[in-house]
Amino acid sequence: MKPAVIGLIGTLVLAGCTTVTYDGPGLEPIPGSITYNGQPRSKLTKSPPGSSFPHDFIDQYGQQVEETYVIQADRSLIIAHRRYKPIRFFGD
Repeated sequence: MKPAVIGLIGTLVLAGCTTVTYDGPGLEPIPGSITYNGQPRSKLTKSPPGSSFPHDFIDQYGQQVEETYVIQADRSLIIAHRRYKPIRFFGD
């Protein structure tokens, strides 16, 4: 029984290590997004295409936003995911 469970866990871990490519059109940038005024001038040369990274900022309405960017083959960025975080007050 134990070898089967260990094998299943190992398979799930390896499945999570695959490279993810994002072929969608991406989300429209909002004020605070890295790509709001166009693509950044500096190219991300050390990060491989298909890799992703998060960016947190406060939008024009004061809400905290977390966006996930994916680096394309031409080194441009696409917003793959956006999440608005709930507003927290002191003492909550």
